[in-house]
Amino acid sequence: MRDRLTARVLLFDPRGHILLVRGRATEAADAPSFWFTVGGGVDEGETLEAAAVREIAEEAGFTDVELGPVVWVRASAFTLHSGETVMMRESYFVAHCPGGEPSRVAWEAHEVELLDDVRWWSADEIAATEEAIYPERLRELLPGIVAGRLPATPLEISL
Repeated sequence: MRDRLTARVLLFDPRGHILLVRGRATEAADAPSFWFTVGGGVDEGETLEAAAVREIAEEAGFTDVELGPVVWVRASAFTLHSGETVMMRESYFVAHCPGGEPSRVAWEAHEVELLDDVRWWSADEIAATEEAIYPERLRELLPGIVAGRLPATPLEISL
């Protein structure tokens, strides 16, 4: 199984709301959907930071972004829409932007097929929802990040 280096982003607006995307892992209409942070694979020759900024622009349309540190790291097996199973090596950055309505203009064809929604969430909404949200520990760890309590070194959040 190959490793897939991935930049994920805890993107916040000025109200402290986080942007999440809802999608499915496969194109099957009956596949379960789940919410997750903005982000994606790091291209060859690209830094994690550059990938994070690129993914924010592609998935949400925001280019005025202040990228902060990596606060979490996670490794887990995941089956891509192509059918390939990879070991996702995720680094979660904190970032801030002016907020506003996310744009889907730069979504690739497979994203249009697999992604259903993108919206801002308050920490209270995340705590109250019964919908699936990844990473699994987001509900537990998000309040500290929103409060500005960032770990000195990235926290390993794999299950």
